[in-house]
Amino acid sequence: MPADQDPAARTPRATLRDVALRAGVAISTASLVYSGKKPVAPATAEKVREAATALGYHGPDPIASSLRQGRSGVIGAVVPSRLLHAFRDPYAVTMFDGLAETLGDLGTGLLLMPESAPGSEPPPGSNLAVDAVVFLLSSEEAHPLVPELVGRGIPMVGTGSPVDPHIVQVRVDDRRATASLARHVHELGHRHVGHVLMPLQPDQVTRLVTRAEVAEATLPITRERAEGVRDVFGDVPMVSAAEADIEAGRAAADLLLGLDPRPTAILAQSDLLAVGAIRAAEARGLRVPEDVSVSGFDGVELPWLGRRLTTVDQRPAEKGRLVGEALRHLLAGESVEDVELDAPLRLGDTTAARPRPAPPTPGPPG
Repeated sequence: MPADQDPAARTPRATLRDVALRAGVAISTASLVYSGKKPVAPATAEKVREAATALGYHGPDPIASSLRQGRSGVIGAVVPSRLLHAFRDPYAVTMFDGLAETLGDLGTGLLLMPESAPGSEPPPGSNLAVDAVVFLLSSEEAHPLVPELVGRGIPMVGTGSPVDPHIVQVRVDDRRATASLARHVHELGHRHVGHVLMPLQPDQVTRLVTRAEVAEATLPITRERAEGVRDVFGDVPMVSAAEADIEAGRAAADLLLGLDPRPTAILAQSDLLAVGAIRAAEARGLRVPEDVSVSGFDGVELPWLGRRLTTVDQRPAEKGRLVGEALRHLLAGESVEDVELDAPLRLGDTTAARPRPAPPTPGPPG
């Protein structure tokens, strides 16, 4: 093997000790230049930097630093297995942005941990070196990864699911917020409404579902929002979408719009599902909101839609930042309580008063 390919023949990496010796300062002084924890005289700091440049030293080894601190410097984020769907959703992107803003201040990285297929063993990420784990998007109520993380003493933060006493929750009251939206639609005079749900469980198809099926949903956020509609309207036609995206929302709403009587309003459990419902209505020649009102849930900005959606604003950027703050305190060894955010109703131009029935056609003169 040529000498330049022989690991034993490579020049050893310069260390902070080497830099300190060359600069003629104590190792602790050289360390302060890089950590910035205490001020160092400008002339001394310059000597350390010049020595580092001469030796090709580029700073402390982050891995070694993490080991000394007993940390990996990595936060694991559990996301759906189909990452493409997660990052097409502006709600997910906005919340990740809020989280990343806080993690940047912590000096930690974010590792995406995709969900596995149901029943896979072992759970993905169960053996990864992470300091904490967040469940940012809708997860199953009993997640297979949670017991492993509890056993390892790894802090966890969720946004409503999974449900476990070891997980700090940063969430909205989904049932109450949806009921507030449903009351708005009810006050507009609508009585025949349809409900487009997010998935009841992973790997499902878009279909009409019953109240009993909703009660058994393994995704609790879907169940809670459905109960919010039921609190106001009682039992209504419900379609659970295969994904919380536009295409699945369109297919779900199309099933509802084919019913007799046709709903005069559709309440969707996410903003993207609501966009799909608008597309389904328009494809049938229906006007929104004149012929059918449509509402969503999330509060994301959709400038490309060309209209302002009536929705519940759960402030995803703020939620992401609060998740980051909870992580900050947990990693400092502090006790953290659950956080509940306000989720106000945000009125737009996609809901209006119930359309009046057409007057009866007069018969021929007697």
